[in-house]
Amino acid sequence: MALIQEFERTGNFLFKYRGQIPVIIFLIAVPVVCLTNQDWYAEVGLGHYDGWHIALCVIAMLITLVGLILRAYTVSTTPKGTSGRNTRAQVADQLNTQGIYSMVRHPLYLANYLIWAGILVFTMNVWAFIIVSLLYWLYYERIMFAEEAFLRSRFGEQFEKWSVRVPAFLPRFRQREKSPMTFSWKTFVRREYVTIYSTIFTYTVADYLLFFLMNKNIYTCIPLHQWLRPSLWILAVATVLLITIHMIKHHTQLLKNDNRD
Repeated sequence: MALIQEFERTGNFLFKYRGQIPVIIFLIAVPVVCLTNQDWYAEVGLGHYDGWHIALCVIAMLITLVGLILRAYTVSTTPKGTSGRNTRAQVADQLNTQGIYSMVRHPLYLANYLIWAGILVFTMNVWAFIIVSLLYWLYYERIMFAEEAFLRSRFGEQFEKWSVRVPAFLPRFRQREKSPMTFSWKTFVRREYVTIYSTIFTYTVADYLLFFLMNKNIYTCIPLHQWLRPSLWILAVATVLLITIHMIKHHTQLLKNDNRD
């Protein structure tokens, strides 16, 4: 099999399971965090967060927030039946070339990386950041290759002109064209509530993981109230909202939007 065909085949396979692969990468990242930076975690300890550490956590969350906003804008301003909205197979009735797609060809993958980059910065672990970034680069590169192979065969010259003008991953803001679709809050809530919940859940896991690593050498009993961290309360509220939105989505028409996926 030619290398170009192999790239496309593996890219289509990864595309099919792109919702599950981040979970596997997260499971890989956990032992990396646990097995490295041990001296650093011991030095930080419980209750010894200095100013730059707090600043680093804020920066991490801002990076993730940028990713979430980018996902929300992309998903909520993209019309039905276009590239970038398919979930199981390569499907596109028309090519997205306006809005966010006039600045970058793969905005959702850029957004996903920013979400995870923020979480990785939050762990304060250089090795986890490097390893996970490399894994994301390898698997997203194959997916983007397969997607673009499909779009090239589907739209031909239109795709070629668009791909020459618009970068694949790093946005070119100065050439933005207004999207034909306005931002839809219904689409945003319906399509992104699971992503937001997953992000909060991952941050909570990372927070407790760091809490354990920073305090594992403390031999005194840690009071229960210190284990009930703010991230847990935020996750509890998010869980209630998740269940509520899920019920509204599947049992009512409140989030229905006929001209969107």
